[in-house]
Amino acid sequence: MPTIPRGVRNNNPGNIEYDPRNQWQGQLAPDSALEERFARFDTAENGIRALAKLILAYRSKAGIPHAGDAGVDTIREVISRWAPGVENDTEAYINALAAGVGAQPDQPIDIADRKTLIALTTGIILHENGTVPYAPSIIYAGVQRALTSLLL
Repeated sequence: MPTIPRGVRNNNPGNIEYDPRNQWQGQLAPDSALEERFARFDTAENGIRALAKLILAYRSKAGIPHAGDAGVDTIREVISRWAPGVENDTEAYINALAAGVGAQPDQPIDIADRKTLIALTTGIILHENGTVPYAPSIIYAGVQRALTSLLL
């Protein structure tokens, strides 16, 4: 019987690490019997919303010199923050997302554009879990809520 990926089990398809300072909508309390390192959410939509909110927050962070414009605005910069090389094959992750988004790794993209953010979110879900088990409407709803909410 196949194992359900951790991100899907936790309704956290981006595998966001748990941090008690983050009070994400729908975040569940940690359960040491189930999961200590990664956040858990009550619904996949809330986990997708948190994933998209983090990507949007990256825009105000310092980017990589000579990659894109000021701030985090390229796929390389997003994934270098999301999946650092100490645990991931970051270059493969970057190339997979670039292909999915339809942009070059160092090309500036509008992260706040709904279509782009959906493509980034979907690509991260696929890379983190090996599958995208959610209907497009669930991903759209999570991304839309991230774009329109000022709250965590």
